Amino acid sequence: MTAETRVSGTRGAATTSSSRQEASGGLWDSVKKAAFVIGSGIFFLAAFGNSLTWHLQRFWGASGDFWQNLWMKLHVAFEGHETALFYLGTMLVPTLVFWLANALLLLVDTTGKPSFITRYRIQVDKNNPVDPAKLRHALKVVLFNHVFISGPMVVAAYYLMSMRGNPCGPELPTFHRALLELAAFTILEEIMFYYSHRLFHHPSLYKHFHKQHHEWTAPIGIVCIYAHPLEHVISNMLPVAIGPVILGSHLTTTSLWYCLALVSTTISHCGYHLPFLPSPEFHDFHHLKFNQCFGVLGVLDRLHSTDSKFRQTKQYERHTLLTSLTPLNESIPDTPKKGQ
Repeated sequence: MTAETRVSGTRGAATTSSSRQEASGGLWDSVKKAAFVIGSGIFFLAAFGNSLTWHLQRFWGASGDFWQNLWMKLHVAFEGHETALFYLGTMLVPTLVFWLANALLLLVDTTGKPSFITRYRIQVDKNNPVDPAKLRHALKVVLFNHVFISGPMVVAAYYLMSMRGNPCGPELPTFHRALLELAAFTILEEIMFYYSHRLFHHPSLYKHFHKQHHEWTAPIGIVCIYAHPLEHVISNMLPVAIGPVILGSHLTTTSLWYCLALVSTTISHCGYHLPFLPSPEFHDFHHLKFNQCFGVLGVLDRLHSTDSKFRQTKQYERHTLLTSLTPLNESIPDTPKKGQ
């Protein structure tokens, strides 16, 4: 072995060691930042939580009797038929919310009208209009997953929840209880979705299961549940359904959570960054690049540095709540390509 080879090998080893140290340092830095953010949040809640929740509870309480009386009337009407009441709340209501939101989006996707909405399209050169044949196929898969996968899983959730008590009890949960449960659901969904989603991106699983969902590199709202049935069970349904089962939640909280989850994932896939709605830039970038932005909130992506490339893009600069009527791709335009 020549001296030059030994030097080269030493340099390579040093570079590898340096890279590992940087990766370790980056992870540790993310852990410290996460600890700081969470610690600050706990401190804030400890300092101001009672005052904040008191005001919110006061607002809630002003109409609390109205909602409780309304629920009692519904509960009495379904007395002896709590199972039917549960399915109406967890199947019919979220289904109506999901299809109403997506019907409005599909109108824009297929007709381009109203035209002012198309100005907010994230990938401006895609789905203009959407491919009819591709859309029909997606709708068939979505309907199958909705009826034959989501339906039975909600049935299973009811029986599991019934083992812990009556999810359709006569008393509505308190404001504090509902707020706490929704926060817990969100954390559970972030953890379960992030890791299951990353698992489906493993090469041995991706080509058999998750590749189907990524046929849409420029997603539209309806494809949020366009997925292989196994992925729909593990990555779409379980992260959402497990929280109410674990906490033994009331039907009203569960129904609200299902609606919020469906609207949230629809917005994440819709392909439009609309004013006053949560930013879909994060997940849209995932569909565009495949190996970035695996989570829902982005907390675990930051922790594991799976948003590092995203944070260097214009999409990241646009990943904010739009509070004006000027599309962000106009106020924060793409960097001109060389030669333009």
